[in-house]
Amino acid sequence: MASKSFKASRSSLSSTSDVADSIHNKPPLPPTVTFGRRTSSGRYISYSRDDLDSELGSGEFMNYTVHIPPTPDNQPMEASMDPSISQKVEEQYVSNSLFTGGFNSVTRAHLMDKVIESETSHPQMAGAKGSSCAILGCDAKVMSDERGADILPCECDFKICRDCYLDAVKTGGGICPGCKEPYKALDLDELAVENGRPLPLPPPAGMSKMERRLSLMKSTKSVLMRSQTGDFDHNRWLFETRGTYGYGNAIWPKDGVFGNGKEDDASEPQELVSKPWRPLTRKLKIPAAVLSPYRLLIFVRMVALGLFLEWRVTNKNEDAVWLWGMSVVCEIWFAFSWLLDQLPKLCPINRSTDLNVLKEKFETPSPNNPTGKSDLPGIDVFVSTADPEKEPPLVTANTILSILAADYPVEKLACYVSDDGGALLTFEAMAEAASFANMWVPFCRKHDIEPRNPETYFNLKRDPYKNKVRPDFVKDRRRVKREYDEFKVRINGLPDSIRRRSDAYHAREEIKAMKLQRQNRDDEAVETVKVPKATWMADGTHWPGTWMNSGSEHSKGDHAGIIQVMLKPPSDEPLQSTADDTRLIDLTDVDIRLPLLVYVSREKRPGYDHNKKAGAMNALVRASAIMSNGPFILNLDCDHYIYNSQAMREGMCFMMDRGGDRICYVQFPQRFEGIDPSDRYANHNTVFFDVNMRALDGLQGPVYVGTGCLFRRIALYGFDPPRSKEHHPGCCSCCFSRRKKHVSVATTPEENRALRMGDSDDEEMSLSLLPKRFGNSNFLIDSIPVAEFQGRPLADHPAVKNGRPPGALTIPRELLDASTVAEAISVISCWYEDKTEWGNRVGWIYGSVTEDVVTGYRMHNRGWKSVYCVTKRDAFRGTAPINLTDRLHQVLRWATGSVEIFFSRNNALLASPRMKLLQRIAYLNVGIYPFTSIFLIVYCFLPALSLFSGQFIVQTLNVTFLTYLLVITVTLCMLAVLEIKWSGIELEEWWRNEQFWLIGGTSAHLAAVLQGLLKVIAGIEISFTLTSKSGGDDIDDEFADLYVVKWTSLMIPPITIMMTNLIAIAVAFSRTIYSVLPQWSRLLGGVFFSIWVLTHLYPFAKGLMGRRGRTPTIVFVWSGLIAITISLLWVAIKPPSGSTQIGGSFEFP
Repeated sequence: MASKSFKASRSSLSSTSDVADSIHNKPPLPPTVTFGRRTSSGRYISYSRDDLDSELGSGEFMNYTVHIPPTPDNQPMEASMDPSISQKVEEQYVSNSLFTGGFNSVTRAHLMDKVIESETSHPQMAGAKGSSCAILGCDAKVMSDERGADILPCECDFKICRDCYLDAVKTGGGICPGCKEPYKALDLDELAVENGRPLPLPPPAGMSKMERRLSLMKSTKSVLMRSQTGDFDHNRWLFETRGTYGYGNAIWPKDGVFGNGKEDDASEPQELVSKPWRPLTRKLKIPAAVLSPYRLLIFVRMVALGLFLEWRVTNKNEDAVWLWGMSVVCEIWFAFSWLLDQLPKLCPINRSTDLNVLKEKFETPSPNNPTGKSDLPGIDVFVSTADPEKEPPLVTANTILSILAADYPVEKLACYVSDDGGALLTFEAMAEAASFANMWVPFCRKHDIEPRNPETYFNLKRDPYKNKVRPDFVKDRRRVKREYDEFKVRINGLPDSIRRRSDAYHAREEIKAMKLQRQNRDDEAVETVKVPKATWMADGTHWPGTWMNSGSEHSKGDHAGIIQVMLKPPSDEPLQSTADDTRLIDLTDVDIRLPLLVYVSREKRPGYDHNKKAGAMNALVRASAIMSNGPFILNLDCDHYIYNSQAMREGMCFMMDRGGDRICYVQFPQRFEGIDPSDRYANHNTVFFDVNMRALDGLQGPVYVGTGCLFRRIALYGFDPPRSKEHHPGCCSCCFSRRKKHVSVATTPEENRALRMGDSDDEEMSLSLLPKRFGNSNFLIDSIPVAEFQGRPLADHPAVKNGRPPGALTIPRELLDASTVAEAISVISCWYEDKTEWGNRVGWIYGSVTEDVVTGYRMHNRGWKSVYCVTKRDAFRGTAPINLTDRLHQVLRWATGSVEIFFSRNNALLASPRMKLLQRIAYLNVGIYPFTSIFLIVYCFLPALSLFSGQFIVQTLNVTFLTYLLVITVTLCMLAVLEIKWSGIELEEWWRNEQFWLIGGTSAHLAAVLQGLLKVIAGIEISFTLTSKSGGDDIDDEFADLYVVKWTSLMIPPITIMMTNLIAIAVAFSRTIYSVLPQWSRLLGGVFFSIWVLTHLYPFAKGLMGRRGRTPTIVFVWSGLIAITISLLWVAIKPPSGSTQIGGSFEFP
């Protein structure tokens, strides 16, 4: 069955052999992956074992021979070599291969001698140096273990590569080519025993479904992947067999024997009942002394707004009805907008985690886990980048290094880098980062370094030696700093290095082509030969991605899919460094393993909608499901690095706590570096991250903001949360419906209840529908129930529902093979998502520039909950644009996405009954807030219109109006003070947020509304191109970019508002002064609101002025304005001599 599903998913790779086998009624063999290399001309040379046997004399491509994978009918190494050794050697070959492929193309694995021009020494690193085979004519690498030490199968220590060893066993009678003695099988078997491989245990006779699912699997056959043989499939065994290993199961049989297979025969272990259970997380409620007045003030302000609006509607300004009408409409909308923003803040909460309990439950020796091996689930970390020019590779490399050094079990962590531009610069920068990680990661573990981003760590403005007790820390830090400086030089020099290398190879190709032309044409005139200017890799072959000079099938929107395992999966057991290791720093007794690191560039072809970042994320979801299948996914932008090495453990506390199986994601707050001290444009956005998000955490959970989010993989797949019908009975929950639901839950298998997709009560999990939703990859479909099971909380207490047995995740991982990576290549092809639900219900949702908000909304709409995790030490840190133009364009993109959401089926008005009312209001506000800009711009012009016309929005400034205005203003200020109290933000941050609310509302939000209306009404797509970040002239100034003025049309409305209000104030002031009967009340009312507008736009004015030299231009502007004002006042107070009127003989027209 496994072989059939495997064949179906790879029919394009090996169709001829499968048809032949079916004719002779033989089981189809798993297809092979073609290994080969590109020649200097760019042509592929593919080799099999038979081809090489006939070409032993040539020797040019002999080292690229790989015969994989072994099949059930052909196991040449089985008699003399342990399968685990065979698999590890093959995994080493896979990690040294660059896999390419895609639509209507063959999947190829190109073995690379080196990935980067500098040497690599870590045994997990792709292209790591090692001993060469001693067979004459073969220079392939010798088999090696996790430390990089040679595996020598014979006592004579004859160095032999894996392929030559296969030949010796298969065709040479098992004779060692060195000493001419037969290989001894005991040697490699002993190696396998030393690796700690447990022996297989026979399954007992009778077990219920519940018992067999919760049994532990510890068998040597677990290393045989389903892609290689049909003998054993660990994932299918975990759910479909009756195996049990007694000690370590979550289900204990009564009286020591299993009953008749009924679930009632199983009983809870006594130690779980008697042992005190400790939660991993706690809710910290806001003190009632703060929260109760806060809620009361909200109610008081609601009443005051209602009475004020009622008074405004019933009291017209007969002198200026037009002015009154516009102001009343705007004020009604502002009150409605304030309600949408304020109501979700009624239930703010704080949360805390207990990492000690997490360690005790998952990493401490216990009866279920005698060795104390980590029982935490795996995490796949996604890092996305698209353009190395706008996203510097050094920044991305530092993010990768912080991930590789994170404090999480190495064997449970995998990092995937999505390069949507397919650039060789990014590829080689990631390879350099993987090479430098060989020193940086053990250094961080040895000395407990924080933060683990080298650029940030070495630029810290505090004492780096504080709390460091090891005597060799100073020496180690100095050496690592020197290595990092050289690493930066290599990264920054990569563009020139790649360009020089490509030019040299291109010149060589032109010379070769000209020589070939002369040979063919003899004495004829030789024409100029045009050779496509390719981009060349370090091993002297064409880069399969985007070339610097775009060519056919090598441009940003037209290139093959690429997967390179930069760091192969680590060994299952800790790998301690020894004293004799040739390293710059002493790493004795330090675990030197590195997590899995994979470079992925999905296939792109003209004519396909690749859906930008959302499409890249979904490609990573599918590729990671096949290669590592971590039940949890952490996604980070390339400029957001891990600032707290234990951040993933903090997030895992929520996922593994009781009820954590209903949490779809854990959102961390975004924190930024490089922001100017005054935070002129509210880049920190603390009001949103510390006020709004904490408040949403008390409802159904915070919204997803695009980065720093830990996902449950099953939630991304579009499944409903467990026990969704129990938690959400709907509006009509009569006794009949409850009874029907109870019967359904009792009769539905547990794994089907955990994997439910759909809104119908009677809809169950149907495996036949999965290919229509997820595509035709059987690997991907088979990984779904495994990810669901591994992501369950620990069943360490009777109250934990839908749990997994303790110790279930201590089993070794499955090893990578070429067929697995080939399958990953197929699922990142441009055609894979056709006629599936990827982007519609599954994965990141398409159709909006703010795919993050829509993706989170869909999960909440299915009944999932999310959690906001605020750590004492910031979990992640990133960068934000401090330039005014870049900041406005960023806000424009967010607002455009919100308008798209409002006009789509993701509008919260159409949400399902599973979404809570206040959560729905919060999402409704997300889609509506850009429309406030229309009323805001009108309201900002009203003071100027009032001053020009000499009228005001009310008839007179009477006591009633002033009282309402005072109550509304005071309650707003008191609410702000209480929000500051329970959220921990500062008053200045709150005020900066208010200022930029008006700046963005009068510029970017209005443009977003216009763009959305044009798209809906006329179908016109308008795109605002993002400008790349550029520093100022002063390279020594960290905030030079703050003063750079870059013109954009978004600046026109705020400039117009400022100029209009300034002119209106001057005109009204002059008219009132020189008037016979001055109307001071109307002047004061108009001037007050004009100053309110100008005060909010002050940061915009500062950004618009830039600076001259070291002095901001706004200083000169203010100096001129103050001088003019003082002069006018002096003239008004003391008119010229001989004049009897104010202002002399001058009369204002």
